[in-house]
Amino acid sequence: MKFQPDRSDAQTIHGYGPDWIGVDGEKHTQSLIVGSSGLLQPWSCSRFEELTPAHFEHLATLETELIIFGSGNRNRFPNPAWLQPLMARRLGLETMDTAAACRTYNILAGEGRNVVAALILETGT
Repeated sequence: MKFQPDRSDAQTIHGYGPDWIGVDGEKHTQSLIVGSSGLLQPWSCSRFEELTPAHFEHLATLETELIIFGSGNRNRFPNPAWLQPLMARRLGLETMDTAAACRTYNILAGEGRNVVAALILETGT
């Protein structure tokens, strides 16, 4: 029996390391917002401590059903008050370290879900 990998039209994360995240064959060396529908943009924070309410206000404007938040090298939770814009739009947010967020994003995107990953890449730490 011949096995073939599943095929998906969704944008996928093909790898990650301490100083990079690979999306559809291209390496990125800064924090990113990645969407299964093709969204790919820099996210203006290089450490968890740089997050502000504005980062989550921006996420609330995205057309998605779920946001996977990669909090950097370890799992950390944002200030609950900052999540109000997401709750107002009934958007789910799941928090995990960035490596787990990359894996979880790929699984959900591969299932055809409309998902966004907001990934902090803590370089040089």
